[in-house]
Amino acid sequence: MGAPESDPRDEAARYWRTSICDISPGRIAFRGYPIQDLIGAVSFPAMIWLMLRGELPTADQARLLEAALVASVDHGPQAPSIAISRMAVSCGLPLNGAMASALNTLDDIHGGAGEQALELYLDILARMDTGGALQVATASAIDAWIATHGKYLPGFGHRFHPIDPRSGTLLALVDEMVGKGVVSGRIAMAARSVEAVMADRKGKLIPMNIDGATAVIYGELGFPPPLSRGVFCLSRAVGILAHAWEQSSRGERNKGPMPRSFPYRYEGADLRSPSKLQDVREA
Repeated sequence: MGAPESDPRDEAARYWRTSICDISPGRIAFRGYPIQDLIGAVSFPAMIWLMLRGELPTADQARLLEAALVASVDHGPQAPSIAISRMAVSCGLPLNGAMASALNTLDDIHGGAGEQALELYLDILARMDTGGALQVATASAIDAWIATHGKYLPGFGHRFHPIDPRSGTLLALVDEMVGKGVVSGRIAMAARSVEAVMADRKGKLIPMNIDGATAVIYGELGFPPPLSRGVFCLSRAVGILAHAWEQSSRGERNKGPMPRSFPYRYEGADLRSPSKLQDVREA
């Protein structure tokens, strides 16, 4: 006798298997917690942690995550993702379409520096764990990063802020949590070592920016680099939504990247003779 035929419903259930949510008629549970027990009992940052990590955070872990989320919500309408949300609404997209358009710009150059900074910090710690001193490990990790990715070092310096007003507050909170034993402080140590090594090389301070500071928090909390970018997207989605909503009340149509009274510069060929068109038609 042949093997019994499998139930296609079991095959479909295995295909869509998950450890995140358990939903059936009259029941909704996330990571084992009934939704009715979570509503009103946990904060949104704690819910993010639960969904991504499988367990609820401590109050201090949730506070640290919340600080990073709050710090990154927006950086004004000239930030590409924010500008795109406003332009998208003026072209007729609804809020969800504008948000999707904006979030899709959060790639390696705009939005990826936090993930990249955490990768750098972890490389420093890996080099230390094989016997290297902190400063030596930092210098070699920086050199390896520059050799692979170019001279831009993620998480340090800012095109607009000489000193990023967000970083100091975030790092002070990390230090507080280190003192309480909530996090180890190793990621923060690596980040500050990058700042020190670069200051020694450049002869001036290139201070940690928001991406470098939030990378410290995500790393200290145990988020891997790719997931830290995903969490940043959750944060920036708040600013994207706010700007898209504000733009929707303006009544502007087809908003471009600059006012129409500002000309662009054409750098192409001079006006050509119509005889060239005749040659093409007769060919």
